[in-house]
Amino acid sequence: MTIKDAPEEWEIRGTETPFTGNKTSVRTDEVVMPGGAVVRRDYQVHPGSVAVLALDDADRVLVLRQYRHPVRQKLWEIPAGLLDVVGENPLHAAQRELYEEAHVKAEDWRVLTDVYTTPGGCDEAVRIFLARGLSEAEGDRFAVEDEEADMELARVPLDELVRGVLAGDLHNNCLVVGVLSVVAARSGDGLDALRPAQAPWPARPFEA
Repeated sequence: MTIKDAPEEWEIRGTETPFTGNKTSVRTDEVVMPGGAVVRRDYQVHPGSVAVLALDDADRVLVLRQYRHPVRQKLWEIPAGLLDVVGENPLHAAQRELYEEAHVKAEDWRVLTDVYTTPGGCDEAVRIFLARGLSEAEGDRFAVEDEEADMELARVPLDELVRGVLAGDLHNNCLVVGVLSVVAARSGDGLDALRPAQAPWPARPFEA
């Protein structure tokens, strides 16, 4: 048996969008179950996201602390952002987010992992990149607003983040997945064996 996710789509008898927000919406589908019953499934429709685990030469990860209103917490996270344009190249979006949130650029980019954040209730797909060869970006700093105006930036040793994840002190999805994926990749074939930055992404197709 091959352990690999596979595309599949069950019959939809009807669909509606009861809510449309600024970036996301809520959709209700009438889905035919294997036994023939038709059930309603509500889920958030999301454009997709990218995130960047930026690892410097001292084995520190660039992280930021930001207020997240739905969970009423300030969370330590890795730089991330929405794919605002349909078909947008995720690598270009990730490079933009690293520049805007940390004023940093990177020489070496790889795909660390691809995840669905909450597939039971949202179709958000996230591509997490590994960025190495970090340096200060040129040009003016990006003007931040709203929650981002209160962000804190830090570089934290990878081992310390691993301990924080396993202790239940760190909860951001992309940070948790990214940190543990780097450790797993190192113990396997190594970071240089990760997929190239322009690897296909069926969940959010793009032009290279």
